[in-house]
Amino acid sequence: MESTSMQAFRLRRAAHALAAGGVIAHPADGVWGLAADAYDAVAVDRILTLKQRDVSRGLIVIAADPAHLAPLVAPDAGSAWQRAVASWPAAVTWLLPARANAPYWLTGRHDRIALRQPAHALTRALCASFGGPLVSTSANVSGRPPVRSTWTARAQFGPYIEQVLAGAPDSPGVPSTIRDAVTNEVIRG
Repeated sequence: MESTSMQAFRLRRAAHALAAGGVIAHPADGVWGLAADAYDAVAVDRILTLKQRDVSRGLIVIAADPAHLAPLVAPDAGSAWQRAVASWPAAVTWLLPARANAPYWLTGRHDRIALRQPAHALTRALCASFGGPLVSTSANVSGRPPVRSTWTARAQFGPYIEQVLAGAPDSPGVPSTIRDAVTNEVIRG
């Protein structure tokens, strides 16, 4: 088990790498993720390239504090936003109406944006240490199974990213539920 001071050091190092435009791998609620500063188009493009994923699909954005996600949500989201916030922190990603000026690399071709305040303690600590929203998408090449261990994350992505945060998902192999915050419909369960 890692000491608290060592974990704090690794989180500070990861936050610094993210702030400098880096990409990191981290355990999340259900699967391993690749993370980057949500507002850094170049860093997000690195993730899309690693995953071989089309930008038009959009990405999940996470934060430790819903206030960091609020600027991405349409001002008239009202009860949909309240529904999402009331459920967090949780392994539930909500599709919310996106603010008109939300970055295209986050929304893709959609008028909604996928947001989550994660339940995973290390992921929340990473977000808090960074101090803003992060893209966090499954650590895998599109269409292939996600990474399931620290070792596999290092083997697959280590040469191409700045850091791998050691740890394990809370519910290994079970990706977050995705719900539409307007209709409350389950999109991915």
